Amino acid sequence: MSFEPFILSFKLASLTALILFCIALPLAWYLSQTRSRIKPFLEALTALPMVLPPSVLGFYILWALSYSSPLGAFFENTLGVKLVFSFTGLVIASCFYSLPFMVQPLQNGFETLNKNMLEASYIAGKSKFTTLFRVALPNMKPALITAIIITFAHTVGEFGVVLMVGGSIPGETKVASVAIYEMVEIMDYKSAHIYSAIMLGISFVVLLSVYIFNARHNKRFGL
Repeated sequence: MSFEPFILSFKLASLTALILFCIALPLAWYLSQTRSRIKPFLEALTALPMVLPPSVLGFYILWALSYSSPLGAFFENTLGVKLVFSFTGLVIASCFYSLPFMVQPLQNGFETLNKNMLEASYIAGKSKFTTLFRVALPNMKPALITAIIITFAHTVGEFGVVLMVGGSIPGETKVASVAIYEMVEIMDYKSAHIYSAIMLGISFVVLLSVYIFNARHNKRFGL
């Protein structure tokens, strides 16, 4: 049994979580603080991957990354990077697909913060940047941990989008979920059971870790 698909899945999930944290942090902060009329539009746009069928989202991402699109043509002609059926394309597709799983927990965490605490920081002359990193983030650790872990776990379990955008290239785009699908197709149920059991165990441990951490945090602060 090869563990290469799992290693590839964890690599994809780690990069996706890291990139999305950098993107989602300022976006979630803005959404939690703004009263702009475009806020509902941005929230709906951000949450769209949660309700769109993976085949629909995967199709549009596939088109956007293909050579026939301006973006895909630019990357291939200028940078020499092929986005379709490549690991780079998988990372981009995963960032789109998992975006709401990073943004929403962070936004909820920011919105539940004590507003007086933030106002006190501003009155003390602290900038929004300093307030975000020195005041807000240290006081919303459960939301922060939840966002990172859930995004990681969701990316590990991706199937439809990664299959459409990356296909199944061993060592490049053949992640664990795609490997399981192929095993079922060729009726190799023994290997499919083993791979699925590993995925089930990983998913359970990840979720259990989140709930245990949140329970201990709430108990510590009497919440």
